[in-house]
Amino acid sequence: MTTCTVDLTPWQGRIDAVDGDAGRRWHQVVQPIDAASSDPGTVLLGFACDAGVARNHGRPGAASGPAVLRRYLANLAWHGAASARLYDAGDVPCVDANLELAQAHYAERLAGLLRNGHRVVGIGGGHEIAWASYQGIAAAHAGEPRLHRLGVINFDAHFDLRRPESAGRGSSGTPFLQIAEARAAAGLPFHYLCLGISEAANTRALFDRATALGARHVKDVDMGRAGTESVVQEFVAECEAIYCTFCLDVLPASVAPGVSAPSGLGVPLQRVVELLRLVLAECRRSTRDKLFMADVAEFNPLHDATDARTARAAARIVYELASVGR
Repeated sequence: MTTCTVDLTPWQGRIDAVDGDAGRRWHQVVQPIDAASSDPGTVLLGFACDAGVARNHGRPGAASGPAVLRRYLANLAWHGAASARLYDAGDVPCVDANLELAQAHYAERLAGLLRNGHRVVGIGGGHEIAWASYQGIAAAHAGEPRLHRLGVINFDAHFDLRRPESAGRGSSGTPFLQIAEARAAAGLPFHYLCLGISEAANTRALFDRATALGARHVKDVDMGRAGTESVVQEFVAECEAIYCTFCLDVLPASVAPGVSAPSGLGVPLQRVVELLRLVLAECRRSTRDKLFMADVAEFNPLHDATDARTARAAARIVYELASVGR
């Protein structure tokens, strides 16, 4: 199995010693996965890659996202029970822009963590992480009936259903088409819900492709309207398992300027957190939690604001996805 070097240097922050265990923060709890107990827990796995963004003609810089994001995760309040575990599994790097090899290594690492019963939150990196995540999920759950009705929920301003410019060379704009094609080849249905789609940022060809694939979506201008909750609830109910992925460019550029493709409109952070919590709650309504894994993509520290607003928003999304204490 591919190994990752775990650097705990970013995990530093405030210590409220006077409050004892009730005052702990993430940096006081996190452990490197290879040196920790094998007890199942929440695992952060980084994908230090933006080769897919470069291929998609976006702004490079997301490869440094996981390392920077950890610094803003470090000071989050810890609300986990005494038995809860938080692990850092390090980063899978992309070497020499070999995206396909990096995705294969990430998938291998992810599959091993999932097989060991961990709840994994991936931190990117460009949205090419999604194709790597799906490959890891498929490997870990091969042969399971639940994989047959896997649903993909993507918070994103873009469908990311682009056709590769060169055969066999995906990008940050192709992962969900790659997933659709892989599932078709395996005789599996493709269930895809995209929340926050920008009509202005997706061509007619992309809307047509989404329709042809049976994908569902809610536009950014409709995310605050009644009925969106029902769309989410119905989608989760129809699926036996969920992969949830969150592209930070679904947020307004004023909230998340540090992304590969900033939004001209975007969906307010409070609204996406409400809907993200709904997704997680609906997954937990089942006798067996439907959430297979989740990840966050497109954090680009090179273009973040001086007050690190994108990093802070990304940390909050990871906090929600980790669901420690809920």
